[in-house]
Amino acid sequence: MSGIRGKVNEIYSLEQLSIKNTIIHNIHPLIKMIVTVVYIVCILSVRRYDLLRFSYFLFYLIITTALAELPLKIVIKRTMIALPFVLFTGISNLIINRETAFFIGRIAITYGLISFVVLIIRTMFSVWALLILIATTRFSDLTKQLIRLHIPPLIVNLMEMIYRYIGVLAEEVSTMLVSYRLKNPAYRWPHIKHMGPFVGNLFLKSINKAERIYNAMKCRGYGSKQVAYQKEKIALKDIVFFLVCTVSSVIFVIL
Repeated sequence: MSGIRGKVNEIYSLEQLSIKNTIIHNIHPLIKMIVTVVYIVCILSVRRYDLLRFSYFLFYLIITTALAELPLKIVIKRTMIALPFVLFTGISNLIINRETAFFIGRIAITYGLISFVVLIIRTMFSVWALLILIATTRFSDLTKQLIRLHIPPLIVNLMEMIYRYIGVLAEEVSTMLVSYRLKNPAYRWPHIKHMGPFVGNLFLKSINKAERIYNAMKCRGYGSKQVAYQKEKIALKDIVFFLVCTVSSVIFVIL
């Protein structure tokens, strides 16, 4: 039970960091979203074998993480989650492209190895940039900016529901697991013959609880067209942050 709740707490731990009051946290959410998109596009635009150029993009990540006072250990730990997927995807580069690029002593460095390392760096840097955005911006502010960018409300609402109801689902699983273990001490997890009723009850309980939560949200004006949020004005510091980050990212690509 504690393990499931711990995993849920990890999901929302980054959002808990978004309540801080730092230079990066106070930047306009829309500006941070645009800067993150531009940064990722520039990362993906770097040539396949240009390994050295990525060192320039590391400055943005380190400086922004420091200014936002984010725990580096947590950020790196979350970034490493994407590593297994990248390793599985990029392993073919090592096998297919065996042409030698240069030698380090007697060790031949192939273009396949370089492209493999570049793929890892691209993914890690992109995930790191997204984590900075999430850890410095409240989720509600992100969804408001998506609506401001004319993203269909159905997609935004779906994102909100999925994100919020993960915790509801995990809480129901924890409660049901406690009940199951009390009735069946010999099993830590539901036996295969009990899995059908377990999943069925979980589904019904989650629907009922989600419906109650949704009704409570509707009572507070959620989804009402009459309820409008106040648009934050873009200040001078936001423009400076935008220009510095986007221009530097573009320069790192074209120079």
